[in-house]
Amino acid sequence: MELHQLQMLRELGELGSVKAVAEALSVTPSAVSQQISLLQRQVDTPLTRKDGRNLVLTDAGKVLADAGADVINAMATAHAAIGVYQHDGSGTVSVSGFHSAGQALFAPLVRRLALLRENESDGAAGVPRVRLTDEDVAQQDFPALTARYDLVLAHRMDHSPAWPQKQVHVIPLAHEPLDIALAVDHPLAAHESLSPQDVVNYPWVASRSGYSPADVLSAIGAVASRPVNVVHRINDYSTAAALVSTGDVIGLLPRFTSSPALSPGVTLRPLTGISTRRRIDLLVRPENLKRTSVMLVADALALVMSEMVR
Repeated sequence: MELHQLQMLRELGELGSVKAVAEALSVTPSAVSQQISLLQRQVDTPLTRKDGRNLVLTDAGKVLADAGADVINAMATAHAAIGVYQHDGSGTVSVSGFHSAGQALFAPLVRRLALLRENESDGAAGVPRVRLTDEDVAQQDFPALTARYDLVLAHRMDHSPAWPQKQVHVIPLAHEPLDIALAVDHPLAAHESLSPQDVVNYPWVASRSGYSPADVLSAIGAVASRPVNVVHRINDYSTAAALVSTGDVIGLLPRFTSSPALSPGVTLRPLTGISTRRRIDLLVRPENLKRTSVMLVADALALVMSEMVR
């Protein structure tokens, strides 16, 4: 049974004629008759009968019309509730971030929302609260996280396949280079920039396969025509930076989002000759974009990221 069919049956009981129902609902009389006929096919008991030239409800029709009124009222209540939910700016928003994004963005995000809450006016829609989680997955697995989180901070290299935009909406945040990470007293630290030939002969700390730095290392080896010697496979940038600071290995760290992981003993240099940029995006399911709270957090993350890039 369709909701509009129940509504037409209800209005027929109230108004007493197909013509009156058609006028009330701004449809044609034939459309009313057709929908009531379709409804009648779904039940064994007659719902209407002829009374002169008018079509009126039988007792069974009145029972169904009354039940339909309850359904219509429940749907109206549901629509009102979802409207309040969508427009409530103070709702809780779940956010997933890969490790370096979480280190760099989560604390500034919480501080910005707290500041908005302090300055909130009485007539404001409210300021959301966030529930934060770190999810360190391979690039192709980020879209699936939108099933569990309202907003997903994701990254992919420029040459990687685009996000499936039929599945998720993409909000770009930054276009971030991956730089060579060196101990400050490393011989290569004297250079303003480095080429694949400069760095290929040194031992490395790098991420596991499927993550951004590993893609860049493959390109370095291809351009330099020799394999890169990866000593340590570590995804956490704080641990990688600590190892780089010893001078035993060099690595790759993102220019903007690795800043919380860097110590005074580590410096960054740009790599020339190959593309090292990754895109940092927010992935969100289209239906979540209708929630004011989700959009407020997305806007706050975009502002935090823009300040970091500047």
